[in-house]
Amino acid sequence: MMQPEYMLVAAYICDLLFGDPRWIPHPVKGIAWLALGAEKVLRSSGLPLRVAGVLCVLVVVGGTAGTVWLVIEAAGRLHPVAGTIAGVFLLYTAFAAKDLGDHARAVGDALFSGDLPLARRKVSWMVGRDTENLSEEGVALAATESVAENTVDGVTAPLFYALLFGPVGALAYKAVNTLDSSFGYMNERYREFGWASAKLDDLVNLLPARLTVLAIAIAALLRRLRFFDIFKAVRQGSGLHASPNAGYPEAAFAGALGVTFGGARSYAGVEHDAPRLGLCKQACSVATIRESVFLMRFTAAVFLAAGIILLLLLERLL
Repeated sequence: MMQPEYMLVAAYICDLLFGDPRWIPHPVKGIAWLALGAEKVLRSSGLPLRVAGVLCVLVVVGGTAGTVWLVIEAAGRLHPVAGTIAGVFLLYTAFAAKDLGDHARAVGDALFSGDLPLARRKVSWMVGRDTENLSEEGVALAATESVAENTVDGVTAPLFYALLFGPVGALAYKAVNTLDSSFGYMNERYREFGWASAKLDDLVNLLPARLTVLAIAIAALLRRLRFFDIFKAVRQGSGLHASPNAGYPEAAFAGALGVTFGGARSYAGVEHDAPRLGLCKQACSVATIRESVFLMRFTAAVFLAAGIILLLLLERLL
């Protein structure tokens, strides 16, 4: 089979070229189906909801990891090339750099053409907040924030676990992320059942989120952005975010781009005030959206290159 680092590079290039595969069911949809099925069975089991939620995590993450391993192993037994293709394909489905960038660019293009209703509709596919009354600045802010936040979930964290554990690690991470998206809510239905999903997602993103700040800084240096403001913004704002991890990439992006994230927004008609992140009060714009996409892709390339170099150095040392 192909060397793991070559498989990873091939998979990442596939994502940049093709984005999420539309011609077959995406593995994440299968993970979501498994999660919902497990929830239904475990809720009807009579177990305490927190215990049922822990078992759901074990079933979904373990089932995903086991399935990925079996698929690659079975393909490899047929032929080494088949094993390599299966591994590259599964890795490729774990990344979302192209789709994240394309969604953001579509918002920027709609704003640039003066079609605010279209821009609102496009950005609603990226964020959970209410978008029907957003101004141009509000739409640009939502799109830019989404790129910053999803740089970890959609790009660097899958890369991190792929570097450590190959396709099994990358898809297991996506399973954790899917569980959090499905059950990690602090509402009456999921406060207990989704506790394990939310906590595990926080845990697995802890190191990738912080390492991503370093990659953002190097990428910003290459893009001639505000390198020194990144660390000031992270130091001042990362702890203000409700998430223990999301504040790091968001503050870093805000610092690099010279804008302010946060402020008033509504979810299902309920007003919220997100903490202000960044050092400059400049508003987001079409140019900010486009620069955030470049920064996300440069960050991913830096993260991948640094990870492969470290792995090769460790192999030599060991």
